[in-house]
Order: sequence, then structure tokens, then C-alpha cells
Amino acid sequence: QVQLVESGGGLVQAGGSLRLSCVASGRTFSTYAMGWFRQAPGKEREFVAHISRGGGSTYHGDSVKGRFTISRDNAKNTVYLQMNSLKPEDTAVYYCAQSRYVWGSSRDADFDSWGQGTQVTVSS
Repeated sequence: QVQLVESGGGLVQAGGSLRLSCVASGRTFSTYAMGWFRQAPGKEREFVAHISRGGGSTYHGDSVKGRFTISRDNAKNTVYLQMNSLKPEDTAVYYCAQSRYVWGSSRDADFDSWGQGTQVTVSS
């Protein structure tokens, strides 16, 4: 198993930016794909983005496409989520997760390690 610790959340005005980080320890970080998910109060967990183990392939959910960017630095065991043009509907707890596989996926069942989450609040 791997331990994942997210950081970088906070309160930001609509239109602003935040960068989330997730540092991994334990299982070899560069072997597996990584993903970001989010969950707003009263809503189901939602896929945000995933990235392949080498970082060469990424995919972003429709609700964040063009505004958010996932990236990773395998030398630092870290995955990032750059969030621009934030909207109030982006308010949620954001979780990073490590996939069971080398390829990315939008299904949370394909991820077997999860961080504790970091709160992002966007005010209007």
C-alpha cells in the first residue's frame, strides 16, 4: 500500500487559482497511474483527472476540462492538480488516489489507495 497526503486546498474567490499537491510514500510511485477525485456535500464522489505512470497520458473530466491540469513529478513522488478559473461549483473535498494499474481510469473502483482529502472552497 501507499500513503498519500494532499495539500494546497483553501478558500479562493471565483476566477482564482489553486494548486493541489499529493505526496506519496510506500509503494513505488512511478509504477502506477494516479488520479484526482472530488466530493461535494450531499453528492457522490466525482472523477476529476487521471495521469499515466510516466505522465505522458492525461485525461480530465468534462466539468474541469480546459481549466484544470493534472501532472506528476516521479522524482518527487508527487502528483499535482493545477486549478484555474475556479467556480463555486468546484467547491468540494479533493482526493488523490493511486490506481491498481499502470494506465489511468475514471472509475474510483480502479484505485486502491486514497488520501485523506483537502478542502477547496470557491466563493462567488
